[in-house]
Amino acid sequence: MRLGALARTAGPGRTAAAALVCAAVLAWAAAARAAPTIDDQVYAIARDLMCPVCAGQTVAESNSQLAEQMRAEIRRRLLAGQSREEIIAYFVGQFGEGALAAPPPRGSALVLWLSLPVALLAGALILRGYLRRGAAAPRPTSPPPPTPDEAEQIERTLRSLDDSR
Repeated sequence: MRLGALARTAGPGRTAAAALVCAAVLAWAAAARAAPTIDDQVYAIARDLMCPVCAGQTVAESNSQLAEQMRAEIRRRLLAGQSREEIIAYFVGQFGEGALAAPPPRGSALVLWLSLPVALLAGALILRGYLRRGAAAPRPTSPPPPTPDEAEQIERTLRSLDDSR
């Protein structure tokens, strides 16, 4: 049975019910995605802050007492209605820009932000030059055929070698 034939036999009532169920499922999925929980918001902000006492760990990853206190402070400020930017600005004010997991591209951090694109560009240019040089290099060819004088000398040498046996 083809799909078109199945739709014709389903009737308008079943089609409308199926459409209503699909719309309800899509609306529920959109609502679930659009409203992150307070824990999700705390985790998202904590991922963007480095733990001041832990080497190389974000506040979200660390189990230190200070990281737990910072997560509690993030939660308290979110519940008080502060925005993500205000909370991050608070922690930058407390600990400096070193508290940011991804420092803004200015000052000495600009060197770090630019080093990867510059290194990739330099690598691409070196590779391009290497490949071009390899394509432009002359390929070894077979030697040219001997001239008539050379051919005659080769024959004389071969005959003298045969005669010496």
